[in-house]
Amino acid sequence: MSKVEVNQGEIKVKFNEPRSGKLSFAELGINNEDINVESGLLRLVFDFEGIGDHDYFQTPTIEFFYEENMAETHWICEFNGETVLDKLDNHGHSTILLLNRKVLNNLEQRHENTLIVHAEFPQPANLNIKESYVHFFK
Repeated sequence: MSKVEVNQGEIKVKFNEPRSGKLSFAELGINNEDINVESGLLRLVFDFEGIGDHDYFQTPTIEFFYEENMAETHWICEFNGETVLDKLDNHGHSTILLLNRKVLNNLEQRHENTLIVHAEFPQPANLNIKESYVHFFK
């Protein structure tokens, strides 16, 4: 299972075990009131510390769905302090972030394994937590 911690400007999801398949934000334990993107900024932290043996999905994926038709959004993903993705996404109602499994494996550490997702929206956003999902593990 996972544990969700909400701090000012940040949502942290701590995995206790690798969970395979697609998991919606709602299934992870994130609530609508947790995701406040009124400022246009979002910071999600996925903590994989202590999950034990695991295999990443062939292309670890995070997909965000939002109610508004967004202009260009900026996304940065960091794994253990290294930028693993920096992309601009064009207009639309969703963004798909595809991560490189080999890069994640190479950056893995014995104790601390943290994936941080930074998003910069051009306006306030309402995320759909039932449609938005992660798929990290096989």
